Amino acid sequence: MVRQVLPVYAGPSGAATVLEPPRGNLEAGLRACDSMTSAAQPFAAHRARKRFGQHWLKDEGVLAQILAAAELGSADTVLEVGPGRGALTERLLASPAAAVRAVELDRDLVAGLRERFGADPRFELTEGDVLAVPLPPATKVVANIPYNITGPLLERLVGRLDRPVAQPYRRLVLLVQQEVGERIRAKPGSSAFSALSVRMQLLARCFTVCAVPPRCFQPPPKVMSEVVALDPLPAEQQLQPELARGVEMLLRRCFAARRKMLRNTLMGLLSADQLAALAAEAGITLQQRPQELAPEAWVRLAAGLNRLTA
Repeated sequence: MVRQVLPVYAGPSGAATVLEPPRGNLEAGLRACDSMTSAAQPFAAHRARKRFGQHWLKDEGVLAQILAAAELGSADTVLEVGPGRGALTERLLASPAAAVRAVELDRDLVAGLRERFGADPRFELTEGDVLAVPLPPATKVVANIPYNITGPLLERLVGRLDRPVAQPYRRLVLLVQQEVGERIRAKPGSSAFSALSVRMQLLARCFTVCAVPPRCFQPPPKVMSEVVALDPLPAEQQLQPELARGVEMLLRRCFAARRKMLRNTLMGLLSADQLAALAAEAGITLQQRPQELAPEAWVRLAAGLNRLTA
């Protein structure tokens, strides 16, 4: 039997008075404890698997911020990648969303998730690798994604410059390693600005939601994390395939030697005079380095190069 230890306050007379908690608060706390116990029961024998990159988010504040950033309405269906033990799933099912469609690789977690949420008709679960299985249709994505598949998963969910997702999601709220989050939303001139920054910012509007320290997970990872939100651009704002391929070629060529000036990395594509004219037309200088160019400058540069080499 667990005894509740109540605080003691010495009043003005010196007599000890036990401070009783408000009955409603005590009952709410007991209900919360019961809820957490019942939620953990389907997964009691499960241990986090390093090969799956499993770190389960447990911080209530971060979970609330993820849900708020998703801005779920009754018309939304949610794709949840890697629901784990269901801490976020529970909150998604408590939202107005029409359905929560989860994809989980770990078969032991799949059994626990079905036991915990299977009775809810709005919950659908696919067992398998999110990089390989057909993804269920959804309007928004919420994911605490394994850090070791971040790159391939971003490509699957958002697409590539020359091949964006055919039907873009309205919003993606992703928990990623902070280093990746910084690169996604970095501004030109910062040390974090990279080819990934250009690609993602030409595919979506990117912004940060919150930083997430290791203590917010069980087990804690060795790195800081960050929640980012991506709003993919509609089809009419996406780059045409030929232009997108030109941008991609330039990014690979120039960021492979990011410390070099553009005059060196672009050498050989055109004559010196043509390069100077192209740079002036694009509003850049050949003395700049790749991390100094905004995404729009890369588009202008590729458009001019495509015209001159057609």
